[in-house]
Amino acid sequence: MNTSIHVEVLGQPAPQGSKRAFINPRTGRAHVIESSHDRVKSWRQAVIDAVRPEHRAFRFTGLPVEVGIIFYLKRPKSHFRTGRNAHLLRDGAPVYPSGTPDLSKLARATEDALSDAGVWADDAQVVRYSALAKYWCSDADLPALLPGAIISIKELGSNP
Repeated sequence: MNTSIHVEVLGQPAPQGSKRAFINPRTGRAHVIESSHDRVKSWRQAVIDAVRPEHRAFRFTGLPVEVGIIFYLKRPKSHFRTGRNAHLLRDGAPVYPSGTPDLSKLARATEDALSDAGVWADDAQVVRYSALAKYWCSDADLPALLPGAIISIKELGSNP
C-alpha cells in the first residue's frame, strides 16, 4: 500500500539561496552564510510547523517518493493601480511570477524543511515531481488567497 500525505503551509515562500564562505581572520575558522538567511529560516520553520503530528509519526523510510509543490507568492504593490483602483492590476502586470524567487531554490528550501521535520530520511528519496510551480496567490482562479505552498508526498514503493 502506498502512503501519501498532504501539507498546506502559510507564509512567504523563500528560496534556499546561495551560500557564501569566508575565513574569520581572527580565529582562522571557516564560516558559511546563507544569502537569504532570515527569510529562508522563517519559511523553513513555517513548513516544519505545518507538518501535522500524524505526519511526524509516519516517516518515508528509504523508499522513493513523488513530490508535488505548488507555491503561491504575494504580488508586489507595484503590480496594482493606485487610489480608488488600488484593487485592480495594472495592464502590464505579469501573469506568472517568472522572476525571483527561483523555483528550484524554493523547492530546495522546502525539501530541506521537510527533512528537518522528519517527513523522510533524506530528500534524495525524491525521484520525481508530480507538480512544481509558482503562481500569484491573489489570482481569482487559484485556490490560495494567502502566500504559502501546497505540498503532496506520495510513496512510490519498490517497483516502478
